[in-house]
Amino acid sequence: MGCGDALFFPALEAFGEPEGVEADDSIIDPAGPFAERIARQPFDQRFQPGRRYALITMLDVLEHLDQPAEALRHALSLLRADGLIVITVPAFMGLWTQHDDLNHHRTRYTRRTFARLADQSGLELIDVRYFFHWTCPVKLMIRFKERLIRSPPRPARVPISPLNRLMYAACLAEQTLIGRLQLPFGSSLLVVGRPQSRPGEIGQSG
Repeated sequence: MGCGDALFFPALEAFGEPEGVEADDSIIDPAGPFAERIARQPFDQRFQPGRRYALITMLDVLEHLDQPAEALRHALSLLRADGLIVITVPAFMGLWTQHDDLNHHRTRYTRRTFARLADQSGLELIDVRYFFHWTCPVKLMIRFKERLIRSPPRPARVPISPLNRLMYAACLAEQTLIGRLQLPFGSSLLVVGRPQSRPGEIGQSG
């Protein structure tokens, strides 16, 4: 859901043949290699692909929605009984910057606020953890700068290649060295879940 121009499809092909849905037609390259696999429409009850999925991803999507519980509930209805959903969202309102304004974010989540959303949506949480720990002080400095120096929001630019590689290396090092510690902070939140079991369903215990 919210697959954009299918940037993650090459990685997802290791698990099967990915499909996507994207409401913003303007960001999809009609000549792209995965264009035919993208449904160009809003993700609501009108999206009925006629099948259920083993894996659904919602990567930096829910923070854009006015009704995230409704969207998450619909996503869960499209999962197989043994299916999983992987979600990422920005974390902590204290890290709110002009980047959130420019991208029309409604909120940033914590483990507690996401747990409430999960409960409203029928999502059983398997794993919930913060990541991008090292970017927290960076975001705080940007927030302080924006409060100190008022200026119109400007779209972010992709850093020059050496800097981009350095930041990528920092993310890999973070996950390798401290990823298993599950620190109580990070600029993003990762969620892995599945539909809550109901009486009579496969896997119901007791």
